[in-house]
Amino acid sequence: MDYLYDGSFDGLLTCIYHSYYSDRATGIYLEDDYQYSLLNSCLSVQTAPELAFKVYSAISSKISREALTHTYYVFLSNRPDKGNLIHSYLRLGFKLGPSVSAYRTHPDVLPVLETAHKVSFEAHRFEGLLRFADMGKFLYSSLAPDHNIIILLADFFADRLKQEHFMIHDKKRELAVIYDTKEWYVSDFSSEISLGLSADEAFYQELWLKYFDRIGIAHRINPRLQARFVPHRYRKDLPEFNNILNGHHRQ
Repeated sequence: MDYLYDGSFDGLLTCIYHSYYSDRATGIYLEDDYQYSLLNSCLSVQTAPELAFKVYSAISSKISREALTHTYYVFLSNRPDKGNLIHSYLRLGFKLGPSVSAYRTHPDVLPVLETAHKVSFEAHRFEGLLRFADMGKFLYSSLAPDHNIIILLADFFADRLKQEHFMIHDKKRELAVIYDTKEWYVSDFSSEISLGLSADEAFYQELWLKYFDRIGIAHRINPRLQARFVPHRYRKDLPEFNNILNGHHRQ
């Protein structure tokens, strides 16, 4: 039987719990994306935080903290089969214990490690690429990452911008991390909501664009290398590549 979860990490871990203590799942899928079929039976699993916590604790104590991190990072990935990847990985992990980390090429381990690395790498990349704009009462930054990484960015920027109110907006998923100088939380946030720059921000973005244009050495421009470090799909949210003030667009 396929188990369907609500999209939350607790929901996924609840499915893992029932796969052990009820009927073993043939697959674990996000309910909103599930392709129903007459050939497959399925069950919508109600999220139970207390059961999810048991699985969470068991991963940490019976496998490793590293395995828990890998599990969470895969959950944050954009892979449609992530529920199945995590399910297979944890079944092997609970069987082998901490030594599962030595089975890096195992078919139930390798895709988890590769996916977790991609998520971690993208989050690390955005730690340097994210640009904040002054909206008057708070700082605002937008991005459209491949993976759901704004939670990973929240602690990083909350530690570095402790005295600032800020918002990190994932336009692809219409989610935002909102920080109030004490704590952060995740909220739905529509791209259709209009936000206006402060007068000072407009001035400083113009200065930044001029600096970016003039600092480059013409004969050392390397578009291929630049694209490796700043992929084209990220550039629409970087003012030095797409100036929102006067419509000047850099290629």
